[in-house]
Amino acid sequence: MTEAKPLPSIVRRRAQNPTLKLVLEMGPLVLFFVTNWKFGIFPATGVLMAGVTVALIASWVLTRHLPIMPMVTAVAVIFFGALTFFFHDDLFIKLKPTIVNTIFGTVLLGGLAFGRPLLPVVLDSVLQLTEEGWRKLTFRWGLFFFLLAIVNEVVWRTQTTDFWVSFKALGSMPLTIVFALAQVPLIMKHELKGDDAPNRDHW
Repeated sequence: MTEAKPLPSIVRRRAQNPTLKLVLEMGPLVLFFVTNWKFGIFPATGVLMAGVTVALIASWVLTRHLPIMPMVTAVAVIFFGALTFFFHDDLFIKLKPTIVNTIFGTVLLGGLAFGRPLLPVVLDSVLQLTEEGWRKLTFRWGLFFFLLAIVNEVVWRTQTTDFWVSFKALGSMPLTIVFALAQVPLIMKHELKGDDAPNRDHW
């Protein structure tokens, strides 16, 4: 039986402060929720566009690094937000989570099919896992992103705009956090420690 080998990440970097990361991700969504509650979906869309842009700039200023997922999300928010204003139709901003989550799910499962677990890149992870661990975790996250896309479609098609905004701001993120915490046993089982972990000085 061969010993499990680590799967090298494309780029090694220091971990971002978890609290800062949560604030940068949740801040624009909370502002989106509050603005929609007070002024409606179109002003809220503008606030969301500004919020993700500021969060991305803050991430770069504080860490000199732009995480893949927030960067893709910000581009999608600005693109679909612009379509929302241009056509004066909130359908576009509602479709954004479906399309973005489908893209992430496709990238993860597609990469896995070609033997390239891309989860460390997508999630900007600094974890050190065995190859088997990365494969399993990538598969789970790929399915989860597709689940989020399906749930978003169900919610915006069957509920009011205010309910969708509430779910987007206060439901999707907690659901993602719960899912991430549920992966802790798998991570602990396949985590590389001590001499098994690759030396980061070589990257």
